[in-house]
This record gives sequence, structure tokens and C-alpha cells, in this order.
Amino acid sequence: MASISSPGIGSGLNINSIITQLMRAESQPLTVLNTKEAGYQAQLSAYGSLQGTLASFQSAMRGLNSPAKFQSLKATSSDTTVLTAAASSIAVAGNYSIEVKQLATTQKLATAAFTNVTDVVGTGTLTFQFGSNNAGVFTPNSAKAVQTVTIASANSTLSGIRDAINAAKIGVTASVLNDGTGNKLIFTSNDTGAANSLKITVIDTTDASNTDNAGLSRLAYDPAGTLGNGKNLTEIVSAQNALLKVDGIDNISKASNTVTDVVQGVTINLLKQSVLNTPATLSVTNDTAGVQTAVANFVKSYNDLNTAVNTLTAYDPATKTAAVLQGDYSTQTIISQVRRVLSDSLLGVKGQYNQLSQVGISFQKDGSLTLDNVKLQSAFSTNFSDIAALFANVGKPSDSLVNYVSATDKTAAGSYSLNLTQLATQGLYSGATTASLAQTAGTFNTPFVIDVNNNTLSLKVDGIQSGTITLTQGSYATVAALTAEIQSKINGDSSLKASSVTASVSFNTTSNFLKISSDRYGSASAVQVTGVAANTAATLGLSMAVGTTGLDVAGTINGITATGSGRFLTGVGGSVDGLKLEVVGGSTGGRGTISYSLGYAYRLDQLTTQLLGNSGPISSRTNGINSSIKSINDRRVVLNRRLADIEKQYRKQFTALDTLLAKMRTTSDYLTQQLATLPGVTSKP
Repeated sequence: MASISSPGIGSGLNINSIITQLMRAESQPLTVLNTKEAGYQAQLSAYGSLQGTLASFQSAMRGLNSPAKFQSLKATSSDTTVLTAAASSIAVAGNYSIEVKQLATTQKLATAAFTNVTDVVGTGTLTFQFGSNNAGVFTPNSAKAVQTVTIASANSTLSGIRDAINAAKIGVTASVLNDGTGNKLIFTSNDTGAANSLKITVIDTTDASNTDNAGLSRLAYDPAGTLGNGKNLTEIVSAQNALLKVDGIDNISKASNTVTDVVQGVTINLLKQSVLNTPATLSVTNDTAGVQTAVANFVKSYNDLNTAVNTLTAYDPATKTAAVLQGDYSTQTIISQVRRVLSDSLLGVKGQYNQLSQVGISFQKDGSLTLDNVKLQSAFSTNFSDIAALFANVGKPSDSLVNYVSATDKTAAGSYSLNLTQLATQGLYSGATTASLAQTAGTFNTPFVIDVNNNTLSLKVDGIQSGTITLTQGSYATVAALTAEIQSKINGDSSLKASSVTASVSFNTTSNFLKISSDRYGSASAVQVTGVAANTAATLGLSMAVGTTGLDVAGTINGITATGSGRFLTGVGGSVDGLKLEVVGGSTGGRGTISYSLGYAYRLDQLTTQLLGNSGPISSRTNGINSSIKSINDRRVVLNRRLADIEKQYRKQFTALDTLLAKMRTTSDYLTQQLATLPGVTSKP
């Protein structure tokens, strides 16, 4: 008998329906797993929502977690066509009367006219020195290094020299201008101010004297020379300082039109000369608008967090429905820790405020915060500078020559004493007294002469070896001119510049000797003279020798020995661990106290970082839930495999039953037919 291919066709039973119903009953554990997974997924979604709200709350905290936010001031000019201004955190609120009498300008020098920009000028080297020109007497600017540009045959044309100078980026811009008579090469000092005039010295490969008005010597410019004899360029714009009259103080001279040191903490941008001697009014006021917005965002973001927690943990007694995180310990822990921080009083505060309620921020019955803007504005008006300590981490030294720099999360709030046993010093080389350096009131008794016998030296500054430093030969009438020449040449050395190492040259007017000091402080600061010309020791008093190495600041913070590096002193261990201070001057001994406070925004930022971190409650719960979901998936795989086996067994059994019933039906039909053919047997109607 052929096999039955369709279940139930032999028996007439609906085997597929029977198996489906049986498998539905067998699949009840799978339904339970799916329900559990749906619950876990809902919790994951809820935690994701909570995490997003908590992250937004942290962002609002960071908007307040900076002392600079509360030290912001704004500067407003009554005439923005004459001047504009910007205030920094160290400015003082007030009004200032400012008259711009003269703008600072940059010097411009022009060559004679050339027919074409491709005309060859010459080859050699151009040495640019910056300084002031007073009636033909050039005094080098000690703050500006000497710069040299080599002109080879490949760039010896008018345009080639222009491009070579601009590519060197030496503080001088070159351009070519056609004024109708021909093409002129224009040199412009990049910086304004009388001390940024130019002196251009030429070594002309075609003219040993470097003084004729041919070849590259045509670009020489010595303010003390004469036209065609070392002074071969024409000054078309002279360098001058800006002149101001501020609050009745007249003729304040500044090298730049960007003035940073007239009104403390205020940068003034001079745009044009005042019209008809009419001063502009500069107003410096606290910028409270930004702080108010940040405080309002802080309150709103907390209330958003509070609402999110309440929604996720709510229970509706009317519908007897619980929110997905109702009764969740982790969620309650998060909001409890945040509220605890907001309720605490701050420690280490040196100022008027140590509680949020003092500036108008207080809790309501439902756990949300409310902001009293009137009370906040009153705090702005009376003690604006103290509000910073309420929100940010702030260090306040009582000594004006000690600056708070930074702290770490190990630094505890409190008031700490500072005691210094050593101040930071710079590495110093002192020369010898010589008759050549004898001076009176800054003027040499006999002009000091630098010649081929004393014009070179080499140094090691902060461990960096210079190349050979060549001083400009000539006669120096004043101490200022000589020290400026030496300093500018030292700081123009390529090896020292490459390592960002600089030095300062000064003069002891009591004993008449030169001093060279590193501009760096601390034990890494040192100056050593490693080479001198034959007559340098006898005239300049400089000989090959090692100077005095600098010292690091040393002392204790709160009685604990701190680590010194240059002028920076850092606390080690205990509650002052990581507290970093800068000592810029003063004396040894007791130097007052440093009050360090951890404001609410800082503490909440640290707290939310922990709560949102890998070991925080949200991460721990979501990791646990994901583990449970994975376990459910693993169980589902096993259960589905078992259900497949059960269904296969059911189908095998019902197929066998179907086959058996089909055989029995066939046998029954056959017997019925045979009986019907027997004599005397009749079928019933």
C-alpha cells in the first residue's frame, strides 16, 4: 500500500490542527520567556532615557563648573568707530575716559624704482634688526631677535627677494609697488611702534664694502647713514607709538593699537584718532547675563532629571499600574545622591555664600528646584565675585603674589597654610667688571666699541648649545643699546630658537658688569658661556665659564612638603594632594592661606561622571539586564530546539496512527464488499 503523504487523508482526522494545538500548549514556556524579555527591554529603554537626562544634567553642570564663567566682564565703548574693548577676569568694573590722540604705525621703506619685477638686484645676505631710531641713532629692540635672509641667484630678482623675505617669516613683509615711475620693493615692519623700526645690513657678494648703491647693497638701510651711503632706502612711513589720554593722564605711549596694559584686564583696540579731541567712554561691567542663563539651565536640567525619575518610578493607585522602574533601587539611589549634594553646605568657601538658598535656589515639596531671580540678581549686585565659589572649584590665595593654578579630584576642600623655604630663581651668568664698561647714568664714559676682536661668543642656555653669535660691529654710547644688541643676537640664534629657549641681558650699574639670565625659572634654568672672541673678556667681561643654576620654589602646603618645579609648587599627599600654586614673587616664610572650595556644579559634575561611568549604577543595571536577555535568548534557542523535536515526534506518531486507521478503513471496506456478495446476505437499506 502506498504511503500517505498528506496528514489525515487516510484517517480523516485534522492532524495539522491537532498538532498546532498541542504545540501551542508545549510553547507556553517560550511565551513566558518572551514576556520576560519584553519587560527587560522596557527597563533598558527606561534606563537609556534616565541616562540621557542625567547626561543633559551634567552638561548644565559643566556650564557652571568654571571660575572664568563667574569672572566674566564686558567692556562697552561709547564710540565704536574710535575704539572697541574686551575685558578679562582680572578687570575692575568702572568707567574710563579715553581720547585717542595718535594711532601706532608700522615703518615702511622703499627702494628706488626698477623697470621690471624681474630685474636682478643682487645676491648676498640681508640682516634685519628691529629697534628705535632717534635722530639717526639706532637702539636695538632687545625683545626682537635679529633675522637674516640669504639671497641666492635663484631669487635675486625684485620679485624673488620679495618672495624670499615673505617665506622666511621674520617679522617683515615685502611687496612690490608700481607708483608710475617704476617698480619699488617695499619693506614693512609687521609690528607697529617706534621700537620696531628697521635697520637692514647687507653683505653683498658683488661689493666688499657693502656701501655702494649697486647690487644687493641697494637694500641697505642704516638710520645713521646718508642716502646712497649705507642708507639706500627711503622711509615712506615712520614707525610711531599710539598716544592716549586716559582719565586726564596725557601722552600715554603704546607701541601697538591693541593696548592691554592701560586699564588692567582690558584689551583696547584703537581704530582711529578721536574727532575734535572728544574722548570716548569705556564702561566695564560684570557680565551677569551669561551666568544667569547658566544658573537657569542648571535649575531646569535638575527639574528635568527629577521629573524623569518620578515618571519612571511612579505608581498610579487608581489604575493600579506601576511604571517600569517603580521601586528600582538604582534609580532612587541616583536622585538621592544628587539631592544630598544640593542640600549640603560647602566647605572651604572664602566668601559670602556656601548654600544655594542664599542665591535664590531652593527645593520645593515635590523635590524640584525653584529659582528666585530677584534674590539671584541681588547676589549679583552685592557679591558677584563670591558666586564662583558656590558653583565651581575655586582656589583663593590670601597673598597677591601667589596664584592658584589647578587641583585634582584628590584635593579636598579646605583652607591651607603656605610656607616657603625657597623662591624660584633663574639661571644666571655674571660677567666681570672692565674699564670698557664704565658708565654714568646709563651712558658709557667712553663709547663702547665692538670690533672683529670682541664680536663673537657662544652660549649654552638651559642645556641648549647656541651657534656662533656675531654682534654688530660699531660704537655703542649707552648701556641700553649694548645690552639690546647682545640680547637680540642671542635670541636670534637658530639653535636656541628651535628649542624655544630665550635669555635676557642686563647690566649691573653699581659694579659695571653684564648679566645674562635664562628666561626660565627653576633647576632646569642655566647659562654657560662656551666660547668668546679673543678680546671679549677684556672688554665685555665675558669669558668661558658656567653661571649659577636656577632654583625651584620650595616649601610646604598645610605643613606637608610640596614638590617644586620652577615657580610652581604642587601639594603631595593628604588633603592638599594635587593643589598647584604659582609663586611669582615675595619672600620666604609664611605666605598666608589658600582657600579651596568644591562648588556645587563641580561636585555634581564629578558625581554624574561616576553615576554614568562603567562602574556606575546605570551601567551595572543595564549590564545585568543585558546578561538576563542573553540568558533568555540562550534558553529560547534550547527550547525551540526541543519544541522542534516534540513536533517531529507528534507528526511521526500521528502519521503512524493515520496509516493504521487508513489500513483499518480499507480492510473494513473490503470485508463489507465481500460480505455483500455472500448468498443469503443482504444489505440493510
